[in-house]
Amino acid sequence: MLIDGYDALLCDLDGVVYAGAGAIAGATEALDRLPAAGVRLGYITNNASRSSEQVAAHLRELGAPARADQVFGSARAGAALLAKHVAPGAKVLVTGSRTLVHEIEALGFVPVDSADQQPDAVIQGFDPAVSWLDLAEASYAIAAGAFWVATNTDLTIPRAEGIAPGNGSLVAAVQTATGATPLVAGKPEAALFTTAAESLQAKTPLVVGDRLDTDILGGNNAGMHTAAVLTGVDTVETILAARTAERPRYLLANLGDLYQPYPQVTSADGIFTCGRSSATVENGVVRYSGDRNELDTWRAACAAWWKAHPETAAAYMPELAEHASID
Repeated sequence: MLIDGYDALLCDLDGVVYAGAGAIAGATEALDRLPAAGVRLGYITNNASRSSEQVAAHLRELGAPARADQVFGSARAGAALLAKHVAPGAKVLVTGSRTLVHEIEALGFVPVDSADQQPDAVIQGFDPAVSWLDLAEASYAIAAGAFWVATNTDLTIPRAEGIAPGNGSLVAAVQTATGATPLVAGKPEAALFTTAAESLQAKTPLVVGDRLDTDILGGNNAGMHTAAVLTGVDTVETILAARTAERPRYLLANLGDLYQPYPQVTSADGIFTCGRSSATVENGVVRYSGDRNELDTWRAACAAWWKAHPETAAAYMPELAEHASID
């Protein structure tokens, strides 16, 4: 089984465990099997406004195994990142939710709400109640020399009404006002993943997610193996087109594939073969043989294209052409 090579699974939530109001088919069952495989479980989320217990309670409602200590949000990672640079007992201006305040207090910091209190640091996370006055206080403190950490830099967040500004947009406002740049804890930075692995005492974690630009990039940034599942945002086409930094090690249909042997991709004379499928690159065109609806075809295509273009800074979708046979 693929999961046999790892001692922990660092799992994204939306698009991997659930979609909308319900669990993704087979996801909770796959997570339930991890203890029998000797694999620890951690959930990775950029949400800094809900506590670990709130997230865990939601997961349990969906039937997934979850405890608060298994949930690693960007508020928790942000506080841990701050603790590596600022001594306990320091005053920290918190621009964000009560969850973020609690995480700061848990590590021995003293939360304050005004630049007049001369904070040693500022930590900024999303909360719908954050106002212009809050951003102004953060800007004043940072301009005066306070150390600055952002829990995440997601520019947008989905709401029932549509797409709304996320923490990254609020961080950008403070950056514009101060000219400073924060340290970032959440995805796609490495800190959230390394914090989770350290807490789980994992030496060989596997990161699984549905988004290349957060989950896969973040896991890669942390030097971990990554697996992209096709139950959320990204598709086989966007994965094939991915820039180098966002390419996953594994391509899976869903979490259930963790319990299957991962198909080996072999190469000879520029031809990459996976199962009954093969692919090669000719004059910038990916020529493949096999069923386009089978993942092995895309695994072969990715291997061929990525070998031909090992270093790419921007996503690019190559032309694909079916080859009756590749000999």
